[in-house]
Amino acid sequence: MRIDAAKEWLASAQGRARLSSLYGPGGGGAERYAALLEEYRRHFPEPARLVMACAPGRAEILGNHTDHNHGKVLAAAVSLDAAAVFSPREDLRVRLFSEGYPPLSLDLSSLSADPAEAATTASLVRGVAAGLKLRGRPYGGFDAVVSSRVFSGSGLSSSASFEVLMCAVQDALYGGNSLDPVTRAQVGQHAENAHFMKPSGLMDQMASSFGGFIAIDFRNPQPLVESLPSSFSGAGHAMVIVDTGSSHGDLTDAYSSIPLEMKAAAGTMGGRVLRDVPYAVFLENLPEVRAKAGDRACQRAMHFYQENRRVDLAAAALKAGDFEGFLAAVNASGLSSWTLLQNISVGAREQPLALALARAQELLQGKGACRVHGGGFAGTTLNFVPRGTLPGFVLGMEAIFGAGCCHELDVRSEGPAVLFSA
Repeated sequence: MRIDAAKEWLASAQGRARLSSLYGPGGGGAERYAALLEEYRRHFPEPARLVMACAPGRAEILGNHTDHNHGKVLAAAVSLDAAAVFSPREDLRVRLFSEGYPPLSLDLSSLSADPAEAATTASLVRGVAAGLKLRGRPYGGFDAVVSSRVFSGSGLSSSASFEVLMCAVQDALYGGNSLDPVTRAQVGQHAENAHFMKPSGLMDQMASSFGGFIAIDFRNPQPLVESLPSSFSGAGHAMVIVDTGSSHGDLTDAYSSIPLEMKAAAGTMGGRVLRDVPYAVFLENLPEVRAKAGDRACQRAMHFYQENRRVDLAAAALKAGDFEGFLAAVNASGLSSWTLLQNISVGAREQPLALALARAQELLQGKGACRVHGGGFAGTTLNFVPRGTLPGFVLGMEAIFGAGCCHELDVRSEGPAVLFSA
């Protein structure tokens, strides 16, 4: 029986070693997947084939809001992920049970984007299949149960993690695990842009799809990816996400204004995106850009150009073993997001990210680094905290944002992983 065989694999030396490689010795992976297998048994008959897979969330380390204008970023896959147990079907129907969401049933015989389906799990499942079809890749129906530890609103991109997981599901069942990381990321982005109907660049999906800590240059349609040293703990620091408890689910218009204004600034100089226009040309034409696109567009464009430069400086610092230089670039990025990009708050009274950053600066006392994490406006901050001050940092943040608001993350070396298939 496939389910029993999968549970035996989880308890085997091979299974324990594989789970430890993803989650660490105390990661609790076996219990989690055993529970998923039992959940699968509750909803579906014993399958002829059964697969277990997972895909990580991501942390944006540097390069805030640059990917959509073909800029540069530093990003990392993280230890929190979405996991699934699934099996193929002979038709194009999908039946999916996801923890915390209503059961899903849809037919992939229609892959058209439906505005009524926007911002739903169904839109991402359908969008991934549509993205595969556009690229001549196989897809099909499946039964699945899913559990995600990439908590929604965390800035760790739960949507990209799910999109990459759905790519892994389709590829494992119908594509022979042949999708390359860039194509997998592009399929996920298609699902998010065209079906989920949320504007985004490609950074989230690239980080989840590649795994590890990477530098990405989006100048060309085929992004350039370089692996970087990623031992933050080796440098004596913890990477900590602080969840302010504020949702960014209804802030699409605020996010959309950033790429739109950057592209408007580029358009005044004959470019489609800011990467088409050298910084020197932008500065020479600043009065005209201001007149046509507005002051905020000019400031956001300045952030874009300067952030690209910071990405290069931070990557060079890491490769040279200069962790303090890396931290300086992270802090400068945070200041630029606050003052130039202006994605820290949307209201005059409620400003949780601004408060979290101000308190972090007090607690860190000139050590470590802090910045907005991900899209901004609400959600989370990213902090590099010296190990010796971590307990005090956590207590200080929990006093404001509640117990459990701090999440220490590790860099995950792998992107999506198929753990068991039989």
